[in-house]
Amino acid sequence: MAVDPVIVDEESKILVAPLQFLMNWARGHSMWPLTFGTACCAIEMMTVGSARYDTERYGIFFRNSPRQADCMIIAGTINLKIAPRVKLLYEQMSLPKYVIAMGSCAVSGGPFADGYNVVQGVDQIIPVDIYVPGCPPRPEALMNALLMVMERNSAGELSAAEVFAAEHRALGVSE
Repeated sequence: MAVDPVIVDEESKILVAPLQFLMNWARGHSMWPLTFGTACCAIEMMTVGSARYDTERYGIFFRNSPRQADCMIIAGTINLKIAPRVKLLYEQMSLPKYVIAMGSCAVSGGPFADGYNVVQGVDQIIPVDIYVPGCPPRPEALMNALLMVMERNSAGELSAAEVFAAEHRALGVSE
């Protein structure tokens, strides 16, 4: 049986909780994704930001700055020429940072996988938390992925970036 970490002080009637619990709660109820759309999946990603899906009611606000974002959505084909820019944007995000690979091109190279200039999945460049398959995937699938990231944040689960960094520290490998 889990103990609720939130306590109400009887004298002052103030909620008292561990700081990490409050931080996880706040992160779990607010998501600021960085959009990186390079192909047809970007249109489906833009649809999620429309009034039909009303992401604001869930606390999801799309950002255009990596320094304000906590989740990166890779939607579309990543070429070798753009790969360093993807990594740079990812490195500029603050922790905890999550990555969603949207569409078969971002997941595995898609129909362009045999091309000499196509990255065989964005996980070759940066650690990915959630894969959204499809060509292109439905907006509902991306919405579900965003809600899954928010649940992970709320539960205090480590992102793929944090797991990757912890494994490298344990092995003594410099990044």
